[in-house]
Amino acid sequence: MTELAIGIDGGGSGCRAAVADGRGNVLGRGKAGPANILSDLDNSLLNIVESAREALRDAGLPAETVSKVSAVVGVAGANVGDYGTRIDRALPFADGHVVTDALIALQGALGDSDGVIGAFGTGSVYNARRDGKLRGIGGWGFVVGDQASGARLGRDLLEKSLLAYDKVRPSSPLTARLMSEYGGNPERVVEFAHTAKPKDFARYAPLVFEYAAQDDEIAIAIVKDAAAAIGENLDTLLWPQCPAICLLGGLAKAYGPWLAERHRALLAEPKGDVLQGAIDLAVKFLQERQKGAA
Repeated sequence: MTELAIGIDGGGSGCRAAVADGRGNVLGRGKAGPANILSDLDNSLLNIVESAREALRDAGLPAETVSKVSAVVGVAGANVGDYGTRIDRALPFADGHVVTDALIALQGALGDSDGVIGAFGTGSVYNARRDGKLRGIGGWGFVVGDQASGARLGRDLLEKSLLAYDKVRPSSPLTARLMSEYGGNPERVVEFAHTAKPKDFARYAPLVFEYAAQDDEIAIAIVKDAAAAIGENLDTLLWPQCPAICLLGGLAKAYGPWLAERHRALLAEPKGDVLQGAIDLAVKFLQERQKGAA
């Protein structure tokens, strides 16, 4: 009988895993490379498994134990086509469940309570629970979605920097800083953009917020556009008696001051992070499996 549960947050910048016992006590943690399943499925699978093995090693357990555990893997894109099924089939866990990153974010932030969450890291995604019913939106990936994500902030900065270089749009200290990184050569910017992964674009997100705090006009415009996108998504999920909005991910706190007042009024501290949500769901599945075997 499986007695261990592993929760995995397969993020665009890296995978985090934690192994827990049947009561949810965390025994070990692990990290590995990114899991962008829509753009690099093979390496994503390798990193998901490696993060689980690292968590087992941290718990003092053999890495081979990975084939005996109940696991929940939360990744962006699990809801697209057959990606979730393909990942589930390829992973070595005894009892694996591949879910969206929105679901583990919701569980981590709200537990079993109602409310709305928005998660902002390399990608972005939203989810809501109302009267126990779930609804998720976004999480469509960097190419056609993930508005307000770190990757989109970085991409927007590169675009505006090239427009400033061509004198189509005004320049600013931020665009000058970006161009200086590439020796003032726009061709180098384009070369980077055509080979970069979402996590590579996302590394510019802190720079955008840094310059926005210094009243840089381009940085402010980028952040305001992103905050407006967040507002549209939140409004799609909110209802009149919604008790709380929780923002998660590396950019969550940075976005707080830029939101509309009606959204800020509902902001609440999350109960846990995205990885905690994966752990909680993994433990729930483990307990259900144990009950079924009893």
